Amino acid sequence: MLHPVILCGGSGTRLWPLSRQALPKQFLPLLSSQSLLQDAILRLRGLPDLAPPIVVCNNEHRFLVADQLLELGGAVGPILLEPAGRNTAPAVALAAFAALSADPEALLLVLPSDHVIRDAEAFRARVEDARVLAKNGYLATFGIVPSAPETGFGYIERGEALGESGFDVKRFVEKPDADRARDFLAAGTFFWNSGMFLLPAQAFLDELKAHAPAVFEAVERSFEGAARDLDFCRPDHDAFLSSPSVSIDYAVMEHTARAAVVPAQIGWSDVGSYTALWEVEDKDRNGNAVRGEVTLHDAKGCYVHAEKQLVALLGVEDLVVVVTADAILIAAKDRSQDVKLVVDELKKQGRAEHEVHKKVYRPWGWYEGVERGDRFQVKQLMVKPGQKSSMQVHHHRSEHWIIVKGTAMVTLDGEDKLLTEDESIYIPLGVPHRIYNPGRIPMHFVEVQSGSYLEEDDIVRLDDQYGRG
Repeated sequence: MLHPVILCGGSGTRLWPLSRQALPKQFLPLLSSQSLLQDAILRLRGLPDLAPPIVVCNNEHRFLVADQLLELGGAVGPILLEPAGRNTAPAVALAAFAALSADPEALLLVLPSDHVIRDAEAFRARVEDARVLAKNGYLATFGIVPSAPETGFGYIERGEALGESGFDVKRFVEKPDADRARDFLAAGTFFWNSGMFLLPAQAFLDELKAHAPAVFEAVERSFEGAARDLDFCRPDHDAFLSSPSVSIDYAVMEHTARAAVVPAQIGWSDVGSYTALWEVEDKDRNGNAVRGEVTLHDAKGCYVHAEKQLVALLGVEDLVVVVTADAILIAAKDRSQDVKLVVDELKKQGRAEHEVHKKVYRPWGWYEGVERGDRFQVKQLMVKPGQKSSMQVHHHRSEHWIIVKGTAMVTLDGEDKLLTEDESIYIPLGVPHRIYNPGRIPMHFVEVQSGSYLEEDDIVRLDDQYGRG
């Protein structure tokens, strides 16, 4: 069977303030009503002999992944939790061991979760071309037919034809300078390296063992020592961290004699910057791409994203303007690759805006800051049906909860109390408490905190169904 492997790491810092460490771009609906992760899975539908997707992600994003998969419906394969990022070779090796444990003939369709593919039908056709090669023992990669002398991508040079499905790989080339990129485009034998692969799982592991034995051995031990946690598979922490951090290209593809490339014209983008996002968005007659409530006068070639308020542009060209609930980015479009410099500066300043949005997602729902002042803070929260917070205490704050939608069962100091809309309850400092949604609709409430310290680390969890410490 064909086992999709969705690589769900990455922080997407070049798309700040939309993409942040706690909610990176793969979980955002940047181009449709679904997230990029969900789009990556939906475009697989229609492929024959398809197994449930295997998702590889980090521990902090596990509930986001699980929720977004649940929203799509359908069967879900293992969710593999990397103890730490070790690049793509160890991640794909984990997935290979997982797939082979259920299917000795497994083929892996390895896909980043944060890419855009506009022509899903053409993509599926190229997958079938690559499947032919993989069944014949080749490790196939998808080479994007270049449309410009791009210097931001690695390249693949094709060799001899392998029937009608693709070509063997002559060589991989690092990101070129502008002159070499123009030469590659003119030659017609080079493709952009997409980072997508179709691999026979056992053949991939054999090549990994031959060319990067330290990676193979570390991941093998890690998978053998894996533990199950709810819907997640946790590889052994120490064994996985002993693996070198290396990409699948460096570890295997540049060394194997089995490498093949399938040319692909599929409307692909890695959405690695706001310029790339602007390129794949629909535009008005002046070349502006907008989302949200935006008014433009004599504006040309701009990307504008407004989350909660009106944004107006007048007499400007080639700008990126992104307005979120807690941050505003204004940049020259040709400097969009440098947004990561802003993120680096925020880290140096010790600010939180690079890491979290005002709306923070939790396994039970979400919370969003509304107002904050001296010794008080107001939040709005949503608890999903059937979900509950941890049983917890605070040492520095008390709380007042007002139910505004739905029904809540509040446990306070061992006693349960049912609250409905417009009812409230006081949570004294130091008293164990929990809130649970017993209903069938999302429950919303407002929380007013007061005290000497109001940060999130003033939470002592006494019991938690999600396994959080």
